[in-house]
Amino acid sequence: MADGILARDTARPGAPDGDEAPGPGDDTPDYWDVRHRDQDELASGGHIGLDRAGNELFYALRLGNLLGAVGDLSSATAPLFVLDAGCGKGYFARALARCGHRVDAFDASEEALDRARAAGGGPRYTRARLEEWRSPWPYDIVLCVDVLFHLLDDTEWAAALRNLASLVRLTGRLIVTDEDTAVPRARGDYILHRPTAAYRSVLEPLGLRHTEFRPYGFREIEVGFHVFTRIR
Repeated sequence: MADGILARDTARPGAPDGDEAPGPGDDTPDYWDVRHRDQDELASGGHIGLDRAGNELFYALRLGNLLGAVGDLSSATAPLFVLDAGCGKGYFARALARCGHRVDAFDASEEALDRARAAGGGPRYTRARLEEWRSPWPYDIVLCVDVLFHLLDDTEWAAALRNLASLVRLTGRLIVTDEDTAVPRARGDYILHRPTAAYRSVLEPLGLRHTEFRPYGFREIEVGFHVFTRIR
């Protein structure tokens, strides 16, 4: 609903307590439509407490780490097939398309998708929730940026994670974002950072191995990219 289907609430993940403000439940799509309509293309999916320059830096750092995790294995004749799950206004989807990848993207906010489609850039956009998306083909990369820690219900979170895992081809990568923590960490009443072990407990039985963690490296934020590779 920002640059993630249920991502971007009124405070950024990992922000200090003073930056946090009450947010809606994750089942309130109207809130996200309003936010995407009222905030610019960066603040609506970035850190609402930052100015324009701060959000430019925040996006650039995340994109650089993401591109490193995706790698440069594609070519003009064999592009990677990428899914951006919870694409928001499509910042990361467009960036991956510029790199030559074929990108599908979806979000639950129609307002966000309208802005993403208007920006063009190559991705194909659809409205859906994390647990709903289906595809007749597997993807080389399935990406989900700053989304899953907004799913407070463990059953809903696990269902979304399992669905995303089902879309990754053999040797492909599932890239999700959260903290690299050993214990659950709640921030306010709308963010729940889950332990890395919780992700592994869902994904390893499905044939995905945790191969890397890349922190954002932005101020005090402890979130980063968890990379899982399908080995069977």
